[in-house]
This record gives sequence, C-alpha cells and structure tokens, in this order.
Amino acid sequence: MRVWRAPDHTRIVLDLDAPVQHSLTLAANPERVIVDVPKTSLKAPLGQLPLADTPVLAVRSSVQSNGDLRLVFDLKTKVAPNSFLLKAHGGMHDRLVIDLYDEAPSTTTAAAAPVTTAPSTKPAATPSAAPTTTVPTAGNAAVKPAPQPASQPAVKADLSGKRFIVIAVDAGHGGEDPGALGPNRLREKDVTLMIAKELVASINAQPGFTGKLTRTGDYFIPLKKRRDLARNMKADLFVSIHADAFTKASARGASVFALSRHGATSETARFLAERENESDLIGGVGDIRLDDKDQVLAGVLVDLSMTATLNSSLQVGQQVLNSMGGIAHLHKRHVEQAGFLVLKSPDVPSILVETGFISNPEESRKLATPAYRKQMAQSVFNGIRQHFYQHPPAGTYVAALVESGATGGFERHHTVSAGDSLSGIANRYGVSMQRLMQYNNLRSTTVNIGQNLKIPAANSPAVAQVQAAPPTPRPQVAAAPRQHKVVAGDTLSRIASRYGVSVAALQRHNNMKDTTVKLGQTLKIPTS
Repeated sequence: MRVWRAPDHTRIVLDLDAPVQHSLTLAANPERVIVDVPKTSLKAPLGQLPLADTPVLAVRSSVQSNGDLRLVFDLKTKVAPNSFLLKAHGGMHDRLVIDLYDEAPSTTTAAAAPVTTAPSTKPAATPSAAPTTTVPTAGNAAVKPAPQPASQPAVKADLSGKRFIVIAVDAGHGGEDPGALGPNRLREKDVTLMIAKELVASINAQPGFTGKLTRTGDYFIPLKKRRDLARNMKADLFVSIHADAFTKASARGASVFALSRHGATSETARFLAERENESDLIGGVGDIRLDDKDQVLAGVLVDLSMTATLNSSLQVGQQVLNSMGGIAHLHKRHVEQAGFLVLKSPDVPSILVETGFISNPEESRKLATPAYRKQMAQSVFNGIRQHFYQHPPAGTYVAALVESGATGGFERHHTVSAGDSLSGIANRYGVSMQRLMQYNNLRSTTVNIGQNLKIPAANSPAVAQVQAAPPTPRPQVAAAPRQHKVVAGDTLSRIASRYGVSVAALQRHNNMKDTTVKLGQTLKIPTS
C-alpha cells in the first residue's frame, strides 16, 4: 500500500496480484471510509504509512466472517472519496486506487494564484519559486532557486499596472507514475520536478515574468488536468519538462516538441508521444481512453485559433531549442511534432521539452547533477524570454519595455532562416534596414542562413544616430518572390511559422485544398 499527497486530495494505492471486486462506503460518527475487498488477503504492514499531511488518522484492517478483507480509513476531516481499478500496464501490477478529495478546495494550488502586475510606483521581482526537492540518488544536493535581482533597472516607460507574462511549468509524471528510469535508478519524475523548480526560479527572477508550477510535489496529475491548470492560470505559455528513455541507450540529445494534428514528424517523435500519453494509464485515471478527445477540443482542432496557437508554439519552441543547443547536444535542430495529449490546449501555446535521454548513461549522469539541471533550466528560459521580447503580448510589462526601448540591457536577436531577407527582418521588428545594418556592422544587405542579427531597440543609441543622419537614397530594387521547397519533417504550420504568415494565407497563395505538403513541393510565400 502506498500513499501520495497532492494539493487537493490524497491518493492511496493497493498493489494486487490479480483483478478484484470492491465496495466503498463513507461512514460518519466518527468519519471514516470503509473498503471491502472479497476473497482478498492483506500482506503489507499498515503501521509505517506516511499519513502526517493527509486527512487519514489511521488505517485498520480486519477479516470478515465470510473471509473478505475490510479496510477502514479513520479520518481527521471530511473527504469526498472515489475509487477505481487500474489494469496491469507498463510494468505495474493491477491496482486499486482510492482518492480522498479534500472537502474544501486547497488554497495552495497553482491555479488559485492571482494575475501578477507591476506595482504603481516601481516594478518589483515576482515571488520566489516553491521549496526545492532532492532526487533520492547518490551525489545529489538540494536545488537552490536562482537569486532575486538586487534592484530593478530604471525605465522611462509607464509600467504601472502592466500584467506580467505567465509561464505554466509542468514537471512530467509524478506519484504513481515514475516516468522513465535511468542508471542508478534515477527517476524521470524527480529530475523533471527539480528542473521545473529551477525554471520557475529563473522566470520569477526576471521582471515582467511570472512562473507557476502545475505540480509542486511528488503526486500524479492527469494529462488533461495539467493543460486545464495552465488555462486557469491564464498562462501565456505552457512548458512541459521531460527526460525520456528510448529503446537504445545510444539515443541522445535534447529536443523540443509541439503538437501535430497530422501525425508525427519522425519515428522518435511518435515513440515518445505514445510513451508520454500512457502516463494516465500508469499514474491512474479512471475510464481513460488514449484516443479520447473532449468535445470542445474536437471542434477547436480545425479552427484557425488552434492554428495560431500552434504557430506560436513552433516559434517559441525554436527559440528554446536554439538556446538549449548552447549547452547540450540536440537530437534534432528543428522543433518536432507529435500527438502529445498534454499539448492539446486550444488557446495556450504549448511545448514539451525533452531535456535529454535519461536512458543514455552520459546524459543521465548530467541530469543527476544540480549544476547541469540549473544550467538546463536557464537555457530554456533564455529561449522563452527571447521569444516574448520579440513577440510581447499587448498590455504586458515586457511590451511596455520593448516599446520604450528600456529593456534593461536585454537584447533581441534573430537567427536568419531560409527565405529571410534583411528588409523582411527589419519589417518584422519595426526597424529600418539602415538601423539593422549599422547595429550589426553590415556592409551589404546580404544575410546568410544561420546568421545571428542583433535587433536594435526603438530608442537605442545606434538608432538615434541613424535617425539624426538620414541615409543616402538607394535605388529601389524589386524583391524577388519568396519560395520554399518542402524537405523531410516540414509541415504547413511549421513553414508558415518560419515565414511569419498564417497557414490560411499559405493555402490561399498556393491554391491548396488542404494542409498536406509533399517532399520537393515548392511553395510561394506571401508577403507578411
């Protein structure tokens, strides 16, 4: 028998050697839950169960006159009980799960937190992250949150009342679902929680951003509830942290995934999605079907709002992947896509970050060290921050900073991709080509794929100089029409995201009847 405590309920799990029937009764005076299990015997001791932070005072067992097992859970407070059976799956036995939901909603859940805004006088850092945890493996130390900044940079923009960008950080697996196992029994659920806490600490140390955890401890949350928590938080982005395993120990590299509506972009993506989607069967959700889609989602998947959300997911995912590439080997250099259930939010851009393969001995060793986990978390946030400084939501603290040019020393960057031109990049960021050229010491308007350009702020010194001295008129040259040749792994949504256009615009411009693209197909790219 095992006990897990979550913010709003307590889960009790009984391992079985075969399926059983059972009945559950809620009794009063005194409050208790009675579970009868016919033709069953109890082999586990009940004296060492961790009941301190639960509504359960004690657990008693007895054998009835007919030989049935009776379990009695004496309660400290009233609960709403629920029970169900889980079939053997993924190396787990048949199980009887008893959930005892708190009568009053917990005030400590992440979803209950209010929207954070800048104060009316001067901005202040957001609250620090939740307490850290230690993985129960040798050589690990407690994770310390990133330090809070000593003071805020002085800005001229009116930041009072501007809302902070909210990032929902989801630590994969938890509780009954350990996730993947690495060497020395390093568990994915522990690694993901510690990286998630480090990530929230980095987010909360940056003015204008608020990080919130969907899971603050070792307990299980169903996949759909994780996305619902992000929506309740009014999150601008949902980031699910993982460290998965593959059938071959040689598999290595960090990855970023977004949702796919038309199948996986690679065999590895398909394998990992199937593995992650089994989490509900392992962690325990009654009457779950892996192919189930709720009615609201089924309608939204074909809506343009879902397309916009997916485009944003691909954009931020690429920034995160580029940033992670500075500290880790990358499995693929582009954002992959697959049908991850946890990413199926219709209105919250969502990415799944595989921080490495825990089944790879070298990467597992790194993930077991606090220093590397902190470095990984910071690299993920660097990519997130870069995205939101390039695409700040209206009415936010960050949008006000970008509009005023008072970005506190943070500099926007753009990595040149296929089809980019200097004029197109300048237009995207609302600056002139002359500003871009001077800011990057360019001698011509030619840019190369992979080249990194610094983006000037609206009132940066370099910009002021250019404005003071009007550029010499140049002959106007008609821009050649942009085209894209489809390669392996491309999807229409990814191509649209790369060029900053919508999927619908691409379809109209190319007279396409659906979103299917073929290898070698040449697409005309409409102007933004």
